Amino acid sequence: MTAPEQTLPHGSWPTPITSELVVRAAARLGEVVVDGADVWWAEGRPSEGGRTVLVRCAPDGTTTDLLPAPWNARTRVHEYGGGAWTVAAGTVWFTDFADQRLYRVEPGSSEPVAVTPEPALPAGVRYADLSPDGDGVLAVRETHTTSGLAAEVVNEVVRVAADGTVEVLVSGPDFVSDPRREPGGPALAYLRWDHPDMPWDSAQLVVRDGAGTDHVLAGGPGESVVQPVWGADATLWWLSDRTDVWALYRRRPHGEVELVFDAGSDIAGPQWVFGQSRFDLLDDGRVVLAYGRDGADRLAVLDTDGTAREFDLPYSAFGQVRSAPGRGEGAAGGLVCVAGGPASEPVVLRVAVDGATAVLRPARDLGLDPAWFSRPQHVTFPTEPGPSGVAEAHALVYPPTNPQVTGAEGELPPLLVLVHGGPTAAARPVLDLGVQYWTSRGFAVADVDYRGSTGYGRRYREALKGQWGVADLDDVVACARHLSSGDGPAGLRVDPARLAIRGGSAGGYTTLAALTFRPGVFAAGASHYGVADLAALAADTHKFESRYLDGLIAPFDPTAGPAGADVYAERSPINATDALDTPLAVGQGDEDRVVPPEQAELMVAALRAKGVPHAYVLFPGEQHGFRKAENIRTALDGELSFYAQVLGFSLPAEEGITPIEVARS
Repeated sequence: MTAPEQTLPHGSWPTPITSELVVRAAARLGEVVVDGADVWWAEGRPSEGGRTVLVRCAPDGTTTDLLPAPWNARTRVHEYGGGAWTVAAGTVWFTDFADQRLYRVEPGSSEPVAVTPEPALPAGVRYADLSPDGDGVLAVRETHTTSGLAAEVVNEVVRVAADGTVEVLVSGPDFVSDPRREPGGPALAYLRWDHPDMPWDSAQLVVRDGAGTDHVLAGGPGESVVQPVWGADATLWWLSDRTDVWALYRRRPHGEVELVFDAGSDIAGPQWVFGQSRFDLLDDGRVVLAYGRDGADRLAVLDTDGTAREFDLPYSAFGQVRSAPGRGEGAAGGLVCVAGGPASEPVVLRVAVDGATAVLRPARDLGLDPAWFSRPQHVTFPTEPGPSGVAEAHALVYPPTNPQVTGAEGELPPLLVLVHGGPTAAARPVLDLGVQYWTSRGFAVADVDYRGSTGYGRRYREALKGQWGVADLDDVVACARHLSSGDGPAGLRVDPARLAIRGGSAGGYTTLAALTFRPGVFAAGASHYGVADLAALAADTHKFESRYLDGLIAPFDPTAGPAGADVYAERSPINATDALDTPLAVGQGDEDRVVPPEQAELMVAALRAKGVPHAYVLFPGEQHGFRKAENIRTALDGELSFYAQVLGFSLPAEEGITPIEVARS
């Protein structure tokens, strides 16, 4: 690599990683299904309005799109969706986003045929978590009422036959998921949980036998079960966090529950969306699985003696792990998964048990030298212990990286602290042009796994219980101070006067809270669909999260007295705007049911009343997150322009970015 050609202020560095490149031919890879010799996957395409297309890969490697526009295989169950489609013997079942009805596409056809009727309430009957069951599918059905009240939404397990006949199998729990039929048998496994728990707090694994009797195998208070999988011999496998981390368990027919493999770190993740898969069973009795360690995933095959053999692969994040037969006579079987790494956007990858690999769906050809890519380092730093006693937190830290430009001598780079959503999500060491957009311009980026994040066990996740708006703030502030003091990765120290913070959803809440409750730490912030008023969110959000804040903040019933209400008021950024003097950019989708637009507009009104520099963009047709290419570009370039005006650097002229309007009133 040659020496940099020029010296420019951080933030203003010219880069080929523009917002146009971020969205050009981009695709979000979703679920993977192996159907005989075929492999199918889902692609969310910003260039097509964010719709989800299904792709079939034939044994010879050729790929074919299914579902021409405007079809969109996306479900709104729980609002976050997942498991919107499946394939069995070439027949595709899917939920269309527009009306949420189930459709079928027969082998050899490209024309979807409606299976379920048009509901009386538009998109009021929704289907997710589809699983083949004979000539039909098992599904989670979510039924809404005209009142729009979260308390009236009903979630059930149903079986939908090819002729549209619907049989209700499980009804009564607040939530259900993962309906899976025993191979060749009558038994049905499923998960259930009730308010105020979220599925990562407490979820039970239930098996209903042929006589219709339910048996609880695992889960309950203090234990979360995810991903039940039947073996061909009727052994049931699942992941449970009863040992602190999500580990692999099984129960043979008429046997006892056995711990099969504990990686010492989480195998599973939080069930925000349906259809996730972190392990699967091979025909020879072995198991393929992914698990984290030190901020990165390992992919391994677990032999029948319990020994895990890790594959040596240039990837550091794995999802949608599915077993797959070998191709060709005598070929070894293995798995198909979605894989990504610090130098690779996600790909669909086939891995044989002997370690041989084939990329079925390659990443985009970005036309860039890898020297443009900033490589993250996993950093652990001290933080305030609080009531949990957990006194450290983690981050993936990306140094500013540009092979053609360097900063002026003695100038420290600005830091952009990323706050993920959930708040149970986690930073992933996968090439993300949305991160490289900043690092290639001279920003350092810290993607923080604050307490509450997944990947470090239940104790770390539950360190946020009752402490949202406290522990997460301690952690993002501790990370910023750690890096600005020079205690971070070797050679990286950031400018303490130019610290910025950004986040979406729960990360947006932490961003707003940091600027109101910890004034003076950050010089600028950006909140995308973030929470400003916790009590308003608790009163007006969708069913899945309608009791989530009971655990994160405090139980809250506005009719039962002030105890919980006081905590909600104390932790709501909208009630602390007297201290707010930090410039803030706000982005919001106008169709967001998770965090309604009123939340953003409350904060913007407060900024306007105080005369604090701010920018506000309301994106039409967007829900919780930005999926359309033009909106992704507007959000990125607008935020860059906002920081340029606030932190004092110039925009690269060749990109032609129109400066966002920064208002004071």
